[in-house]
Amino acid sequence: MEKNLILAGVGGQGILSIAFVLDNAAVRAGYTFKQAEVHGMSQRGGAVQSNLRYADHEIYSDLIPGGRVDVVLSVEPLEVERYWKMLAPDGWVVSSVTPYVNIPDYPPEDELLAQLTSYSNTILVDAGKIAKAAGTLKAQNMAVLGAASPLLDFTDDQLLEFVNVLFSRKGERVVQLNERAYRFGKAAGLFFRGLIDAGIEPRLALDLSRKMDPSTVDPGLAPRWAKRLKGEPDAVRALLAQEGDIACGQEQ
Repeated sequence: MEKNLILAGVGGQGILSIAFVLDNAAVRAGYTFKQAEVHGMSQRGGAVQSNLRYADHEIYSDLIPGGRVDVVLSVEPLEVERYWKMLAPDGWVVSSVTPYVNIPDYPPEDELLAQLTSYSNTILVDAGKIAKAAGTLKAQNMAVLGAASPLLDFTDDQLLEFVNVLFSRKGERVVQLNERAYRFGKAAGLFFRGLIDAGIEPRLALDLSRKMDPSTVDPGLAPRWAKRLKGEPDAVRALLAQEGDIACGQEQ
């Protein structure tokens, strides 16, 4: 087993915090790991990325060869564009769709989302909305980590152990907020994929999953929502056009 990840974002989004959790979980699970970092201009929103590799055998390089990346995990959606060409044929993009607009020519949202939803294997979540629902916008990185967790080789307990270690010096409340963001992010990602697996096209799946109240998302309800989308498309689109969030169990 070998897993190669690129963690991407901009300065201040906690990319290296994700790396801390994964590195320690890998060691605890008995894997070998290598990590290479480019910290970027963190005080100015510069690009930050980390090559992270773990395996059940020796790893000889901390840099991932082109075409060998299993997961591009990005907290900033535009950063995906830097790395998606490095993906393996069956590789995945896991990204927030919450933009960090720090350049004058940042692309329009529709253009960016059209690109993200064009990839074959994607998990897209609104990490800003999820983190806000969890109680702190600073937890967007943990929301994306939660969304990516089904693609990794660790249990929730193995990852959350080191979320606890990472934030424990800031107090129990901060630990709980970040754990909640992780769990909300995981549920949102599974719901999004559940819609796609049920035959809903990615952009509509994203629109519906973003409309959900993050605290109510139940991935097990994705097939029912997909069925409703196919059978009552006008009614569902009317819901999407309404103000406010949808409770995931509202369709029952």
